[in-house]
Amino acid sequence: MTDSREFDLVLVGATGFVGRLTAQHLAEHAPSSVRIALAGRSEARLAAVRDSLPGAARDWPLVVVDTTDPAAVASLAERTRVVVTTVGPYARLGMPLASACAAAGTHYADLTGEVLFVRDSIDTNDTVAQESGAKIVHACGFDSIPSDLGVWLTAQQAAADGEGTLGETLLHVRTLRGGVSGGTIDSMRVQAIETAGSRERRRAVLDPHGLSPDRAAEPPSRNRAVRAASSGGGVAGSVAGVLDKAKAISGVRFDEVTKRWVAPFFMASFNTRIVRRSNALTGWSYGREFRYDEVMDTGRGPLGAVKAGATAGVLGGLFAGMSTGPGRAVLDRVLPKPGEGPSEKTMDSGKFVMQVETTTTTGARYRTTVGAPYDPGYTGTAIMLGQAGLALAQDDLGPRGGVLTPAVALDGALVERLRGFDFEFEVERR
Repeated sequence: MTDSREFDLVLVGATGFVGRLTAQHLAEHAPSSVRIALAGRSEARLAAVRDSLPGAARDWPLVVVDTTDPAAVASLAERTRVVVTTVGPYARLGMPLASACAAAGTHYADLTGEVLFVRDSIDTNDTVAQESGAKIVHACGFDSIPSDLGVWLTAQQAAADGEGTLGETLLHVRTLRGGVSGGTIDSMRVQAIETAGSRERRRAVLDPHGLSPDRAAEPPSRNRAVRAASSGGGVAGSVAGVLDKAKAISGVRFDEVTKRWVAPFFMASFNTRIVRRSNALTGWSYGREFRYDEVMDTGRGPLGAVKAGATAGVLGGLFAGMSTGPGRAVLDRVLPKPGEGPSEKTMDSGKFVMQVETTTTTGARYRTTVGAPYDPGYTGTAIMLGQAGLALAQDDLGPRGGVLTPAVALDGALVERLRGFDFEFEVERR
């Protein structure tokens, strides 16, 4: 890719809620030498966003583009070295832009959390991007940078210590405070509609190795062994008894290692597939015995058990409601809409802390903490996406092209960038 292109980075979807936050982050932190433009469907709305930005960003060029128009996005991709896009749901609006970037040799980063979109992008764009040298990097926000980089760092440290590869690996969500994303809800809605009408698409979503570059080479799928639940007497024993059946079908269980109740993490169905793709793309460097899952910690004792059951119940109700037309109609009345976001107060109090726990093939145990003092889906995601885009534009990331994951495309370069914004990435041998 030559420097003859007009822009270094174009932010597409700059008028949306997360798009505006990302524009603000780039305006405040991108080096002045990086040539940035804002893109979207409405020139008036783009101008309003630009006018709200500080300093030299008020002179950034504006590009009017319809992301569903193949000719328009092809022209855009040829003008810039990197495209960063917040325009979703990506299954409806994202493929023309991703494909245009793959064909033009333009690096690309997005915020998708949609398994089917990533699968379709792999099938459509991977070979083209390998030939052009474009890095097509999906999931560059809270979906799935903390998970993907956290596991990558853990595997790197174990290898450096001579402790083999990763075995059973579990990410615990310790703290999660922030607003609910209307864009994420809309992506769930689109995927639910698509899977409801196709058995093949449902199988693709349910396959734990569904994003692998070589599905036949993956190890046999198996569920992570369920750790025994506490069966003591008193109230705790009673609660455990009530949740007995729920544990078997909902993922609610008592973790013997952490001594806490856990429930499924609502983003695990996407994040785990990204992490497994990273393992496969790196020649299964995390290990052939690598097994990965994600859970939310809900606390200790009876209250923790009740919270775990309630969390699983809410998630089950949400997914069940999304799977039918009447259910979606009801949920649409109460859930956030695309483009909506939380208040400044909610974002200011945001925070997340996640810990990757693993045992290697030599028996060594590691814990990797990933966290940041930001709303994970909004201010935190804007930083992750913005820095991913700047890494693609500025850093020496090697020549490998293709449909990649954040860990494979950006690895330590993005870790160091995010550490500069108070993100914690800490590997501890236990």
